[in-house]
Amino acid sequence: MNKALGFIGLGVMGFPMAGHLSMQNKNIFVFNRTNEKSKAWNKKYNGTICNSLEDVAKSSDVIILCVGNDNDVRKIICGDCGIINYLKQGSIIVDHTTTSAELSEEMNKLLSTKNIPYIDAPVSGGEAGAQKGQLSIMAGGDKESYDLVKKILASYSKHTKYMGPSGSGQLTKMVNQICIAGLIQALAEGINFSKKVGLNSADVLEVVSKGAAQSWQMENRWKSMLEDDYDHGFAVDLMRKDLDIVINKAKEQNISIDITKTINDFYKDIQKAEGGRWDTSSLLRRLEKLT
Repeated sequence: MNKALGFIGLGVMGFPMAGHLSMQNKNIFVFNRTNEKSKAWNKKYNGTICNSLEDVAKSSDVIILCVGNDNDVRKIICGDCGIINYLKQGSIIVDHTTTSAELSEEMNKLLSTKNIPYIDAPVSGGEAGAQKGQLSIMAGGDKESYDLVKKILASYSKHTKYMGPSGSGQLTKMVNQICIAGLIQALAEGINFSKKVGLNSADVLEVVSKGAAQSWQMENRWKSMLEDDYDHGFAVDLMRKDLDIVINKAKEQNISIDITKTINDFYKDIQKAEGGRWDTSSLLRRLEKLT
């Protein structure tokens, strides 16, 4: 943790993640596309605000990204003002963005020409996990480089694991999103069923959450779902982006993911109802109010 750290992307996830880093390392440099976010972060945490990607690259030994999508990562690394031409020798890039595996392989190949390791390290645990420093991290790329940054990642994670060569982290995240989508839809159907047959849904969820049906989604979302509260958490728009990545990869590999495709269509229904910023657990609202 004595390395100079750069953190790019102070959104819902990146803001608290960079905050956890700052508590263990005072030598941290942050950058966000909108400078207001950086200023807000600096009011809560100690660190240096950078006004350009170039400043981050020149100041940091390890650069951590947490942005929106493939194109965002490309612009940051190799765009017109990208960091690739300003990186310090021996730097390591850790990318927490959920992207395609192809993007990871592309960036890894590009950065290898500069002898800069690129670690694709998507996270799971949502906004709450980021705030509590309890994320799960799945990493792909060079194993030795991963070992060098493990202690840094531990500042905002409860578990990190090396999954294999470049792209393996993103492929693991795809599995994660397949499982989450199915779990949330099942939870939504279960709650809806309990209401329709006249049960006290709170009592039902209290009981089944202590048995084999228990999941993180059930433990952390059933109360807000019963309250019809979706102004929080992981946005439907982001889940749609992730599931599109999964579906494209499955099509390419001829892999059957029928349930995932169906739930992706359900999320499209929510977007059409202007619920793109609702939490992914809003699948219950779709059942109760949009169908």
